[in-house]
Amino acid sequence: MDKHDDHFLDKDVNSELRAMAIFVEGFRSSGDENAMDVSGQLGFEPDVNIGVDDVHQNDEDTSSPSLSVRASPQDSPDSRASTNVRSDQMNRASDLLMAVSVSADTNKTRITDLASSAMEELLKMALEGEPLWHIDGDTESLNGFEYMKEFGSVDATLREIMRMVEVGDPQCLPNLEPNDESPSECTDRPMLPKELEEEHLHAEASRQIGLVSTNPASVVEWLMDVNQWSLVFANIISRANLLQVLSTGVDGNYDGTLQLMTVELHLPTALVPTRESHFVRYCKQLGYGTWGVVDVSLENLFPYPASRFRRRPSGCLIQGMPEGCSKVIWVEHVAVDNRLVQSIYRPLVISGFTFSAKRWFAALIRHCQWLATLRARTAPTHDGVLLPQAGRESLLKLAERMTRSFWGDISACNENQWMPLPIRGAEDIRAMTKGSIPVPGMPPSSKIVFTTSIRLAVPPKRLFDFLRDENSRTKWDTRLFGHIIRELAYVINGNNPENRVSILQVNATPEEVEIFYLQESFSDDIGSYVIYAPVDALAMSGILNGGSPEIVNILPCGFSILPDRPPLNGHGDVPGSLLTIAFHIIDLASTEEYIPPESVKTIFKVIAETAFLIKAAFTSDNVQGNLAGGIKEKKKEKMDTDIESYLCCIVAIWQQIKIG
Repeated sequence: MDKHDDHFLDKDVNSELRAMAIFVEGFRSSGDENAMDVSGQLGFEPDVNIGVDDVHQNDEDTSSPSLSVRASPQDSPDSRASTNVRSDQMNRASDLLMAVSVSADTNKTRITDLASSAMEELLKMALEGEPLWHIDGDTESLNGFEYMKEFGSVDATLREIMRMVEVGDPQCLPNLEPNDESPSECTDRPMLPKELEEEHLHAEASRQIGLVSTNPASVVEWLMDVNQWSLVFANIISRANLLQVLSTGVDGNYDGTLQLMTVELHLPTALVPTRESHFVRYCKQLGYGTWGVVDVSLENLFPYPASRFRRRPSGCLIQGMPEGCSKVIWVEHVAVDNRLVQSIYRPLVISGFTFSAKRWFAALIRHCQWLATLRARTAPTHDGVLLPQAGRESLLKLAERMTRSFWGDISACNENQWMPLPIRGAEDIRAMTKGSIPVPGMPPSSKIVFTTSIRLAVPPKRLFDFLRDENSRTKWDTRLFGHIIRELAYVINGNNPENRVSILQVNATPEEVEIFYLQESFSDDIGSYVIYAPVDALAMSGILNGGSPEIVNILPCGFSILPDRPPLNGHGDVPGSLLTIAFHIIDLASTEEYIPPESVKTIFKVIAETAFLIKAAFTSDNVQGNLAGGIKEKKKEKMDTDIESYLCCIVAIWQQIKIG
């Protein structure tokens, strides 16, 4: 439940659910002829991005490391949503379209029945309280037995097993160990339903309830238009595509719309594989001002053997409220294979926290706040300075473009062809080329993105405050040692003054302005971001005068911060953080196919220095303090004569960081 919204009408979750249930009462009796019982086997999960394991590691001599970039899949010129889809995913989409086309009437009827049943399940998941959901403060957990009894394919035998578990009679329970051939005391060993035979799939279920400052029609539009959906939830969605519209809405709205879609979901790190799904999305008006939008994977209708992610009925109910607001109940329910998740992220991901309903709802709130700030007539900045409305709009749109680019740059999505750095012990540092950029008077230069993720024994809030503060910048940014940095102006996004778009001015001397940085920092119930990009004076002047943000070259760098474990009771700070560091640079020496040894060394040096200086800022250890000072001194000397010795020093520093 959103705790930041002062307008939330009732803190009692069960009373909220009862009120919503009353509002949609009669929906099931409204004559939906296609409704059918939902099997626990609903869903579909195409092959997830292998990420770490399918990247070739260079075993050559680390004294001259280089990276040869593998050929990328063919890009689709039509849509950002469909670029660089791997061939197996393209084939899967093709298979689904073929299956829908062949015996079209039969398959469309089956999909319609599935969608109607999924809507029924979503309504129950959204509106029921205990015993289906165990509610403990702000945390809700799904009761697996209650879910199976309510929605699963439960025959008499399995129901008896569940009864014995509930009353504590394990005598005749089946042995579930696959390699244990010991005889059972029971003469009959029941066959378990397919739901219980799905190896390696871990169920995640969550629910979030709160208010958003927009009307239901807008929320429905954002969900049903695939391009808007990709933009609103850009911090979660890497790629989305509309494959086919099976049924259009009525009366000029989305009521009854049925769409076949694909999506790739990510975390802000290159170390966690993405989640990919082909699913059907169904929208239905449940009453005046109340809508339901549900997704369900198609695996039980169109089986796919390489299943790693399955979207069970998930989605949201949206109810109109006074003053143009909407109450939203968001439900996420999936089954996923998390075996490929890197060890430092595994506890957080397996908990279900990272792809929870709370994360989707937080993204929805952030977009509503961004729109309100964009439309505001005035927005005071530092010392009461007012930016012209046209300039503020251009600044906010440029910041949005920067953040979207950053999220796309640092994820493990299929489009990002990450390569581990070919330096022993530095395999968790990833690099890739991102095309080229024209440089006046010179051949086109390659853009390189490099990133890593580390664990720090620092609470996320403290780390966020340190990284966003311009007064701390010279403690970790090696390029700005000795410079003067001040926040020239800012625009607050939402009610939290820490969530802001800032213009940072960098001076080499008190009189000499060297460059400007556009920076956006924001934090929500899931994580925090500090994202920035250099902008020259001419481009910044054009933006503040209302110029187009689309013509400004943006190379976003920055940080993503997640807790290193799920917060207790769903909220509050934790003692450790998972920090993702990312840089986006232009390299004159590299090409789109090749990063030379000197550039590889520079990449390693920059990211290891930055990680170490951030860590050193939170410790009083004299050794780390001396090493940090040594980095600054070597930076001043430009390292012209002893780069190899310095690289060895950086390797030693990096090992200290990884050890923790």
